[in-house]
Amino acid sequence: MAKPPEQVSGDRRRLPMWLDLRRTAGGLQAIFFGGLASLISLVITFWTLPQISSDGPLPVLRLVVLLAIIGLLMRWVLAGVAILIGSIGVLIGGLLSQFGVVYLGVSVDPGVNLHGGPEAALLVSIVMSSISAFVGWIAYAGSDDAYVAEVMRGVRRRARRIEPAPKTGLLIIQLDGLSAPLLNWMVLSGNLPTIGGWIRDGSHSLVGWHTGVPATTPASQAGILHGGSGQIPAFRWYEKETGRVMVTNRARDAAEIEARMSTGRGLLADGGASISNNWSGDAQQSVLVFSRAALPNYRSRGYVRFFSSPQGAARGLVLCVAEMVKELHQARRQRRRNLVPRVKRGGSYIFLRAISNVLLRDLNVSLITDELVKGTPVIYCDFVDYDEVAHHAGPTRPESLQTLEGLDRVIGSLRRIIDTLPHSYEIVVLSDHGQSQGSTFLQRYGRTLTQVVDDLVDTTKEPVAATGKSEGWGPVNAFLTELSLRRSVAGTVTRKALHGKVGRGEVELGPADCEPPVAPDEQMVVTSSGNLALIYLATTPGRVPLEEIELLHPRLIPGLATHPGIGFVMVDSLAEGPVVIGRAGVHVLRSGRIEGVDPLEAFGPYAPASMLRQSDIPHNGDIVVVSRLDEHTHEVAAFEELVGCHGGIGGWQTDAVLVHPRRFVVDEPPVGSDAVHELLIGWLDQLGQRRHPDELTKDQPVGDRPAGDEEQRVGSPSDASVEA
Repeated sequence: MAKPPEQVSGDRRRLPMWLDLRRTAGGLQAIFFGGLASLISLVITFWTLPQISSDGPLPVLRLVVLLAIIGLLMRWVLAGVAILIGSIGVLIGGLLSQFGVVYLGVSVDPGVNLHGGPEAALLVSIVMSSISAFVGWIAYAGSDDAYVAEVMRGVRRRARRIEPAPKTGLLIIQLDGLSAPLLNWMVLSGNLPTIGGWIRDGSHSLVGWHTGVPATTPASQAGILHGGSGQIPAFRWYEKETGRVMVTNRARDAAEIEARMSTGRGLLADGGASISNNWSGDAQQSVLVFSRAALPNYRSRGYVRFFSSPQGAARGLVLCVAEMVKELHQARRQRRRNLVPRVKRGGSYIFLRAISNVLLRDLNVSLITDELVKGTPVIYCDFVDYDEVAHHAGPTRPESLQTLEGLDRVIGSLRRIIDTLPHSYEIVVLSDHGQSQGSTFLQRYGRTLTQVVDDLVDTTKEPVAATGKSEGWGPVNAFLTELSLRRSVAGTVTRKALHGKVGRGEVELGPADCEPPVAPDEQMVVTSSGNLALIYLATTPGRVPLEEIELLHPRLIPGLATHPGIGFVMVDSLAEGPVVIGRAGVHVLRSGRIEGVDPLEAFGPYAPASMLRQSDIPHNGDIVVVSRLDEHTHEVAAFEELVGCHGGIGGWQTDAVLVHPRRFVVDEPPVGSDAVHELLIGWLDQLGQRRHPDELTKDQPVGDRPAGDEEQRVGSPSDASVEA
């Protein structure tokens, strides 16, 4: 099917490349700047390293040409080898090939001289490759343009040989943690030219939607991808039946949770692709998905392109270092300016920020591009960049806003890639929740919530605390888990390197207090997710009612409800069901009866319905605690050491956003992620991409087709064989 008129930007794509002056000029410009960057890198290397010299300027120029030719051949060889050794081989070989290209070029050129033993060649290769990547980054002002430009060139080469997909597809980009008020402000300020341009020219509309409680990525994605948000009470919770703390970004827990809520007909069931998400959405292809913890199969062009590209892995490694240096500078600037609120920014977060904002972002672009070229009907990808930075820097701090600007450029690049293809896609941009800011509970009151609970209960053991900053470790652990399970050299090396970090077949890196072991005789368990906490009387089976809690621990409920750092507590009563108790009043949720001052009034009109729904979720806490909400600043007090938080209610954390093509009508803002799921399903129906029950009984389910079938349906056989 040809592109709809609104998605066709001229007919340059139909011209041969040598007749398309704009594309030809762009290609020549890319070659020129690429050669110039290589030349600068070589000059710096010759000037700084005594291990290499030349007989004059001509050998240096000749070496630039040699490196370009050898690099091109190396990428073709690596793509072919990937067929035999799979994506793990691509990962390792791609990194090594960057140094191999330099080594071969230096060895072949007779005018270039190496001084020293074998270590000289290795040193020169490493330094030259690193300088080349750094110079490329400087040339593009640290943006994603270098890598995206290379991706675009590859797409243009393939686009003319691709049969168009018969129907318009849907690309769904999740900007993790972005609140509707903040996006609206960024659009008004003009700092997001891509998304803002769509809204201003009328092609897209911006709608806010209320997430409800819990305001977390796992719960919202469970609703958006599976329509099953009612299975998840928080980011982490305790299950009395098994005595386990469940953590949604831990691979084995995520797999078990998805099995509970999946019907086989999730949002991505009909040939879709799930990339870097918590759940699969019943997709045919799942990449870096926690619930499946799997790398892409050997047919993935995206992995081959990323790890074999000079603008891919090598550039990514250099930019990771630059990102870590930038984080150290920005954290120091907060300390010197004495910005409040703030938290300590160090340790593993520096590493996690570099991974999410550099390597994972570029890899996601490559993987999405691969699915776009194949004509995959629906693609859903989560970019966690903003959420990770906002947790530690603050949702509206400059470094967080800069991350949003980078993501806006990524979305613009994906739009340009779609414009190059013969088939069409609509783009939906949404978030899973927002973020609220504030000094933490510990910073304000000098004690953790677990310590407060310990003072109020009569038990022989201290409560077990399940809290921490483990959210960013999810993608890393999922990747390493899959790698360690491989029966290969790479798998063996990974298992040995991570000895002691592999439990029950799963890599578990991250703070130890995030998922503590719970002994059978533990009496109290406290789990925290942002400013939401769930308290369990671990040795008392079932949901413990208010009346029994008052008999067992008479000081607990009054002590929590009147604490200055707590907004309200919720507990079930035998007489009236779930009740919300504040320092000066009670709200009975089922009847709506209020005594004294309504403890939910400050939390907005959706608060009663949200908390009533929370009380019905399986494995909800015996006591639900939500921290204070400042009436002037709307700041909350997270029970974790994060300046930007989400998980409960209060502030912007429940104000998610949906940016959609105007052709799709939204009658009223959705309430809850399950409602967003229904909207997206309806839009897929409009595009003809949703299979109905009668079709499923007649035809073989899409999920039963062998991996890679979509590529052969819309791509040429030669394409599939080269970069499979």
